[in-house]
Amino acid sequence: MKLAVVDYGMGNLRSVSKALERVAPRDEVMVTSDPEAIRAAGRVVVPGQGAMPDCMRQLAASGARDAVVEAARSKPFLGICIGLQMLFERGEEGDTPGLGLLRGNVPRFSLRGLKIPHMGWNEVFQERAHALWAGIADRSRFYFVHSYFPRPAEPALTAASCDYGTRFTCAVARDNIFAVQFHPEKSQHSGLRLLSNFVQWRP
Repeated sequence: MKLAVVDYGMGNLRSVSKALERVAPRDEVMVTSDPEAIRAAGRVVVPGQGAMPDCMRQLAASGARDAVVEAARSKPFLGICIGLQMLFERGEEGDTPGLGLLRGNVPRFSLRGLKIPHMGWNEVFQERAHALWAGIADRSRFYFVHSYFPRPAEPALTAASCDYGTRFTCAVARDNIFAVQFHPEKSQHSGLRLLSNFVQWRP
């Protein structure tokens, strides 16, 4: 099976691809911006870090935007960090339109007495059962680095939440889409288990 890690110049690509190679040694992991390679892949991962306006601009400039939208509608799809945020309708950072595949927006944290960005390890509360949580205990800790967070318009989208001054959605799931605000590739055993579950997932 081919797994495409989408390269639009903004992701932690090496860490993500190496983690996938570790959990799926028999599969071909491609880091690519080629739309046809993304379309040919059996599974697609969209990582991302940095500013959402830059990410959306680079995704369009890479030529991969339409292929990413098609993948999110048709095959197992994992979004990581900005790869989660871009699925929504609009990001507050730069008042940036997202892909609009999920209803909701991406506001900035407004917190007193807490540092922004939210950076480091934090507990993740599983809000509902999902195949990608298999073998991962509720309240396992994952690694976060972000100043913005998803606010789904549909509560049923929320697959997990986290507390950082306020309870916020940190994972969403619908049909073939699973996306997380944290970084599984930096989250040791629990992160690798989530990636392994994704590779085996049959939505």
